[in-house]
Amino acid sequence: QVQLVESGGGSVQAGGSLRLSCAASGSTDSTRCMGWFRQTPGKEREGVAALDGDGTTNYAESVKGRFTISKDDARNTLILQMNNLKPEDTAMYYCGASPWGCTLISGIPSLIEQHKWRGQGTQVTVSA
Repeated sequence: QVQLVESGGGSVQAGGSLRLSCAASGSTDSTRCMGWFRQTPGKEREGVAALDGDGTTNYAESVKGRFTISKDDARNTLILQMNNLKPEDTAMYYCGASPWGCTLISGIPSLIEQHKWRGQGTQVTVSA
């Protein structure tokens, strides 16, 4: 079993940056596919970024060039660096992890992986 805890959310003005962390505990050696998602009330969950066990990444078009997903293996932490934030980035952000490799679409990790484990989320609010 793996437990995920997100942190790093907050309120920033447009153009600002935030660094989200997702600390994993438990059987962390079993995680292979990991990713970040976001959701706002009344909208479907949106995949933001994915990281496969071999280091392959994928990003939603809306965040490409602004967000970077990475993993600190020493700390068992998944990171989402978010730069040049926009009001439309406002959402609850969740991390997910699975013991299997990411579903690949044309060789790229899917953003809509149905992860086995998911955190409780951290709120990001971007004001204009």
